[in-house]
Amino acid sequence: MSSQMRISTVASGSSGNCIYVGSDNTHILIDAGISKKRIETGLKANDVDINDIQGIFITHEHIDHINGLGVVSRKYNIPIYATDLTIDAIKSNSKLGAVDEDLFCEIKADETFEVGDLLIKPFEISHDAVKPVAYRVECGDKAVAVATDMGKFDDYIVSNLSDLDALVIEANHDVRMLLAGAYPYYLKQRILGDKGHLSNETSAKLIDRILNDKLKYIMLGHLSKENNYEELAYETVKAEIMMSENQYKPGDFDIQVAKRDVNSLLYCV
Repeated sequence: MSSQMRISTVASGSSGNCIYVGSDNTHILIDAGISKKRIETGLKANDVDINDIQGIFITHEHIDHINGLGVVSRKYNIPIYATDLTIDAIKSNSKLGAVDEDLFCEIKADETFEVGDLLIKPFEISHDAVKPVAYRVECGDKAVAVATDMGKFDDYIVSNLSDLDALVIEANHDVRMLLAGAYPYYLKQRILGDKGHLSNETSAKLIDRILNDKLKYIMLGHLSKENNYEELAYETVKAEIMMSENQYKPGDFDIQVAKRDVNSLLYCV
């Protein structure tokens, strides 16, 4: 069965994250870490009306992933999908204001479910949040995934990111820039740790493991403003693909860096 899916980063970075994923019939957001106005504007740029969003899928409770959640869900009555502990953390965050109990939908890692014609599979990631997940989304024979905010990857992550058509993947920092930078020691250790963020190099190694003939678009996301820059992330990933022992070359894929405050292109697969 052939179908079409679309994916676009509305915002991606340590200051706010929001990603649109949709099919012809179903439209969802992954995270809502920016203002209602920016979400509305970003969706409009992709010819999507926010009233058509059928769910907001939260990866974890850090503010750069939920900042606009209270306002958007209240105004548009959009269901919020998250793990049980993430829901508890969202409810206890007074900055978001009261959110209608009935809007919360509890999900579990590795339990697949449907929203419209989208098949959604949350899977566990390693990050310093209460119960974080990443998301794989399928429609017919197409599959995309959003995997950011994780300190490490393993075979479980690789299996959840296999056979994708498009991917938003974290390339948070350059290790040398981070170590030489102004962050306090504890914060550097947190970012570099197993529950921190993927470096450009580690991201490149993960990407190398999941390259396949279907994969068309790779968006490098959640770049640190202080410890990375776009060209460095891009070149690191390209170099890893070039040097690896698989048959692929960087030119086989459209590799882009997701912007902090500007929509990416709307990628159709």
